[in-house]
Amino acid sequence: MHRWIRAARALLPLVLAAVGFSPLGVHAAQEVRVGVIQIVEHPSLDQARQGFLDRMAELGYMVRADYQNAQGDMATAQIIARRLAGANPDLILAIATPTAQAAAQATSSIPILITAVTDAQAAGLVQSNERPGTNVTGTSDLNPVDQQLALIPRLDPSARRVGVLYNAGEANSLVQVEWARKAAGDLGLTLVEATVASSSEVLQAAQSLVGRVDALYVPTDNTVVSALESVIQVAEQSKLPMVVGEPDSVARGGLITVGIDYYELGRQTAEMADQVLKGADPAQMPIQYQANPRLVVNPAAAERMGVRLPEELLAQAEQVGS
Repeated sequence: MHRWIRAARALLPLVLAAVGFSPLGVHAAQEVRVGVIQIVEHPSLDQARQGFLDRMAELGYMVRADYQNAQGDMATAQIIARRLAGANPDLILAIATPTAQAAAQATSSIPILITAVTDAQAAGLVQSNERPGTNVTGTSDLNPVDQQLALIPRLDPSARRVGVLYNAGEANSLVQVEWARKAAGDLGLTLVEATVASSSEVLQAAQSLVGRVDALYVPTDNTVVSALESVIQVAEQSKLPMVVGEPDSVARGGLITVGIDYYELGRQTAEMADQVLKGADPAQMPIQYQANPRLVVNPAAAERMGVRLPEELLAQAEQVGS
C-alpha cells in the first residue's frame, strides 16, 4: 500500500502538467520569448521596461527576455535589432523612439510593441497613430508640453525667454519642440534653442544659455536626459528654474513637471502585448496614450535654484527629492 501511495504521489505532478495545471491547482505560466531593446539607461525607460515585465507576469506569462541596451548609439541599436529579429522571438519590446525605429527596420513580420515613443507616426513607425497598418503598435509618452511650459509663468511671472535643450536627431524631440514653440507663443514666451548631438555636449549647451534665458526646459530627450545632472548643475549655479519632461527627472534634481508615469505606461504596453499574443493584429491596434499626467515638484531643487514655490502649486503637486 505504501509503495502504491509513493508511486501515485510521484505521478501526480506529471498528470497535472499534462492537463495544464500546476500542483497548486492554477494554470501553468505560458512561456513567451521577448526581445527587449532600449536606447539608453535612464530611470524612466527602466521603469517602463519593469512595468511591462511585472504586468506580463501578472497576466500569466513566463517571459524569457533577451534584454539589450544600445548605450545611446544608433548604429549599435541597429545591430542589436537585427540580432534580436534573427532569433525570431514571439515579439519585440522596443523602448524609446530610436530603438523602435531600429526594430521596425529589422523586421516587418515579428510583432513590435513600442513604449516611451512620443509620436510613432512622425517617427515613420506606423501609417497613422489611429490605424498603424504595420507590425508595430504600443504606447506613446507624448507629454502635455503645453502644461509643462505653462508652469514657467507660475514659477516666475517675469520670465520671458526659455532655453530648451534637445537632440535634433531624435524624432521624438522634434515633435516636442514643435509643440513647445506653439505653447510658448500662446503664453507670450520665446524659446531659445540649444541642440546637441551627444551627451558629452550637454553641459556646454546648457552653459551657452546662461545670461540669455530666464528659465530652462528639458523635454523627454534621451540624449539630454542621460546627462541631466549637467543641466541641473547649470540651473543651480545660475539660479534658473528648470522644468523637465518626466517625474523621474524631478526626482534626480529637476524642479518640476507635469508628466507621464512610465511604470504604468509599461504595464499598459503589456496589456497590448497580451492582446497580440492572443491573436490581435498590431496593424489594427491604435497607439495608446496615458491619461492623467502627474504634477511633481522637488522643493529642495527649487531652493537650490532660488525659486520660491507658490503655496497653491505645492498643495496640488506630489513632492519628491531631497
